[in-house]
Amino acid sequence: MSCSTDARRARAFLQHAAEPANPFLARYVAEVGPVDAAHHVSERTAPTDVLTETRLDVDWMRADAALRTAAELGARFVIPEDDEWPAGVVGGLSTLAADDATLGGPPLGLWIQGEPRLDELASARSVAVMGARAATEYGEHHAAEFAYTLASRNVTVWSGAAYGIDSAAHRGALATDRRACTVALLACGIDCGYPAGHVGLLKRIATSGAVVSEYPPGVPPARHRFLLRHRLLGAFTRATVVVEAGQRSGARHAARVADRLGRPVLAIPGPLSSTASAGCHRLIQDGTARLVTSADDVIAVIEQPEDEVDAEPEAAIPVDETDRR
Repeated sequence: MSCSTDARRARAFLQHAAEPANPFLARYVAEVGPVDAAHHVSERTAPTDVLTETRLDVDWMRADAALRTAAELGARFVIPEDDEWPAGVVGGLSTLAADDATLGGPPLGLWIQGEPRLDELASARSVAVMGARAATEYGEHHAAEFAYTLASRNVTVWSGAAYGIDSAAHRGALATDRRACTVALLACGIDCGYPAGHVGLLKRIATSGAVVSEYPPGVPPARHRFLLRHRLLGAFTRATVVVEAGQRSGARHAARVADRLGRPVLAIPGPLSSTASAGCHRLIQDGTARLVTSADDVIAVIEQPEDEVDAEPEAAIPVDETDRR
């Protein structure tokens, strides 16, 4: 890492002052810089629209404690001032937030447990694989198979460490024993061990890839945080693959966010009678997603020059209550 301690500490403070995805705070940080923004929020001299989004009870000790906890976990807090921060990510998320503030702004920083650099994990050869928690045997098989083949061919597989499709994708990638094979993007602090049944899986991911979150250590999972996580899965990867999704699933919402960001959305078809694949079929039918039947299809898409990928942004993203899971 190559930025000042002041900037890192300031961004850690601001993550405790408001939800890290807050677009008003992110815009203010972009305008005045993290150190001045943190000072004005702390002194309550920031603009009114920023102060109304921030907590009154935050102090610098929380930021210092979070940084200490990360160090004890062997983790680090990576911020946009670091040389490992991927170029272009903030701009796309800023534009997305300007169109729809409910989707969240650019992250103030990411807490990362794992050795690979962030720009290695979020390179042009990175793909988000996601789908239903209540996955079928068909879905889990194809999620693991796709992830294994992708990771074997030096593609980093991102997912959310949830039950079902997410965990199948992580395990498929881990089976390659390749460095930087998979990333678990959490909707809670990296120390929370969520879901509880995947603590062992998360440890394996941190060893072979990385466990990542925009939430400081100690922050518990919450419904709105799962929804906001979708924008990061879309922004930090080259394409999104939906393996199984119901008609109103969170995976469908994530696919539409990726589409808004101009990222290719790909979907695996399932049996016509399977409600678990109804969302995939709808994404293909309405033109949001391309149909893929092999990992080779996915690799062909991510190896295309970006200006040749025809992803048309959608005007709006409807959010159903089931999307918040």
